[in-house]
Amino acid sequence: MKYLIAGLGNIGKEYENTRHNIGFKILDALADASNITFRDKRYGFVAGYKYKARSFILLKPTTYMNLSGRAVNYWLQKEKIPIDKLLVLVDDIALPFGTIRIRAKGGAGGHNGLEDINNVLGRNDYARLRFGIGDNFHSGFQVDYVLSNWSKEEAKELPVKIDTCIEIIQAFGTIGIERTMNIYNKRK
Repeated sequence: MKYLIAGLGNIGKEYENTRHNIGFKILDALADASNITFRDKRYGFVAGYKYKARSFILLKPTTYMNLSGRAVNYWLQKEKIPIDKLLVLVDDIALPFGTIRIRAKGGAGGHNGLEDINNVLGRNDYARLRFGIGDNFHSGFQVDYVLSNWSKEEAKELPVKIDTCIEIIQAFGTIGIERTMNIYNKRK
């Protein structure tokens, strides 16, 4: 079985440690832990990952966040991966920092990357892992907040939260979306 795991973010050093790039950060941690490397391919940095007889295509789109749909659609088609084997990793300001939620489908919730994926695919019935970044910003400063670096306190907690996200990716591929939601959405 083959899965596409798309971690959303923006390319470039200036975005590397920003809240908006948590999708990239999770996939980078998985690649580091698994001793695999990303290659610069069409519409993204791509790596192959094997876990329990499953094949995962890890994708970090290079189309920038707001045009993520093009990269996700291309790799779904190229690798002949069905929509129910797609998991998108995104930041979410509606969740407190470090809260992790996995859903089988849903709206964009104001997230431009998800909005573009929904528009390009013409559907929203794909799994997504939402990583809470909180909403600690004043009105009108949302863009500045999501494109800013993690606080020192957040940065200390990130490794444990990212490890949980890696477990979720593995569970998604081995036990399916429903059981993964039942296990991980109940955790604090």
